[in-house]
Amino acid sequence: APVVSGTRGRGGWVRIAIDVRKLHDFGIGTYVRNLLKYLALLDQDTEYFPLCRPQDAEALAALGPNFKPVPVASKPYSVSEQIVLPARLVPRRVDLLHEPHYVLPPLVPCRAVVTVHDCIHLMFPQYLPNRMAYAYARGSLWAATRRAERIFTVSETSKADILRYCDVPADRIVVVYNAIDDRFSVAPSDEAIRRARERYQLDGPFALYVGNIKPHKNIERLIDAFALVRRDGFERIELLIIGDRISKFPRLRRAVDRHKLHKHVRFLGFVPDDTLAALYRLATLFVFPSLYEGFGLPPLEAMASGTPVVTSNRSSLPEVVGDAAVLVDPYSAPSIAEGIRRVLADASLRRALSERGLARARQFSWEASVRRVHDVYMDVASGRPPAS
Repeated sequence: APVVSGTRGRGGWVRIAIDVRKLHDFGIGTYVRNLLKYLALLDQDTEYFPLCRPQDAEALAALGPNFKPVPVASKPYSVSEQIVLPARLVPRRVDLLHEPHYVLPPLVPCRAVVTVHDCIHLMFPQYLPNRMAYAYARGSLWAATRRAERIFTVSETSKADILRYCDVPADRIVVVYNAIDDRFSVAPSDEAIRRARERYQLDGPFALYVGNIKPHKNIERLIDAFALVRRDGFERIELLIIGDRISKFPRLRRAVDRHKLHKHVRFLGFVPDDTLAALYRLATLFVFPSLYEGFGLPPLEAMASGTPVVTSNRSSLPEVVGDAAVLVDPYSAPSIAEGIRRVLADASLRRALSERGLARARQFSWEASVRRVHDVYMDVASGRPPAS
């Protein structure tokens, strides 16, 4: 990819710190990994200081000579990070800090940008453990958005949510869409698909869900809908749920028990990336009935894999999938069931969704998104005001 130009800071080329301690997480981790990957490809002038877990420093240094990892032992959302992160920036004369989540320490000694992926904790406070957690989330979001020179977010829906909860000018919020990892746009080998099919004994049709199983993901209602689908003549269909341990949410096990679906609903937990890519392509359909998403990467990953998608008609999901998915009311198990039935019963619809999904997924590009982020870095580092 053609490189982009840096700009001059107070010590020569601009010095930018990026908090990458969530490098291996789902969601934010995908964002951070691709941000680093494409910054390394696009910009060899700017000095980057990834604030990282000590065990990640060696791998991050391999990104290029202009990447100089800064090990930080403090965990995200800890009290100690409020002091440790600013202290790491001062001796390196950093011009700009990018926090890829909504915690921005008030003592940061330079300009800052922040990414707010969603407002889930404010929109669904009932899912937080206590009122203190809600106060922390609201206070941190308010402080970060007030302090930051620019606020990145990942959809127009999330921008509207930030404006609803935070008193900030709209022109300081920059929408930069997520995209998918390359591994989902390249077909796995026949051998990888064969291994996944044999390991999980996938001899018949199955619906796939990928993501965590926190309450707003709506998995209990998905299980209710799946029971309706099976009662309506689709007895061979299975449901595979990937991405979390069911032991953390006993209500889901009770839902499976209630519908006597022990042999037909399978919680696989986390799987390796190559296995996940194979499962996307083996699935008859992908179903994602989330109540709220700032962006919603899994439906896009499924579409890039050529898999028909059924997803919610709420929050950012219609914005992301466009006309390439069947949209359902996530608050209605019969609506979710009807969307699944439509895809299972209609081969021509499955083909159309597959074709439209592949085309839609190609419209999202990490390279284009990171170029936009880089442009904003340079604007902020140079003191340029937001574009109107």
